[in-house]
Amino acid sequence: MQEFTEITVHELTPDPFTLIGSDWLLITAEKDGKVNTMTASWGALGVMWGMPAAFIAIRPQRYTKEFVDAAERLSLCVPGQAFRKELSYLGSVSGRDEPKIQKAGLTVRHEDGVPFFAEAQTVLLCRKLFAQELSADSFIDASLLEKWYPAHDLHTLYVCAIERVLSKRA
Repeated sequence: MQEFTEITVHELTPDPFTLIGSDWLLITAEKDGKVNTMTASWGALGVMWGMPAAFIAIRPQRYTKEFVDAAERLSLCVPGQAFRKELSYLGSVSGRDEPKIQKAGLTVRHEDGVPFFAEAQTVLLCRKLFAQELSADSFIDASLLEKWYPAHDLHTLYVCAIERVLSKRA
């Protein structure tokens, strides 16, 4: 298995639009000794409060939200296009109902106590800084509510400090 190399956020490749929007992320956290993950294709990377940051959004009904809420730290893993089938599966099945990580054939590893996947090409090890539920009153463009929230299940937005980046792409 190819080992990870630590890189800086400035060395991240491909660009954040590809990493998140095309390659997709696995948001992964641990609670009471159990690891859970979910696929995400929404989010952002940037700078907040003077530090590299990841912005992730999780709907209230997602099981992974319980894990993220309980954990101080989490990982954002990018397995890449070769794992598209597994990413689709992990985004459509709940860890409440079955051992989806095992069924997807992914290997959980830990770095600094944070769970991530050995199969990832890029891993962002993050520490939560901020969480807030989105509010319908805050939307300037109300058409976004109609399009993305017909069930009124607005995401919680998390801002996370990116503490370390691990890469096999380096």
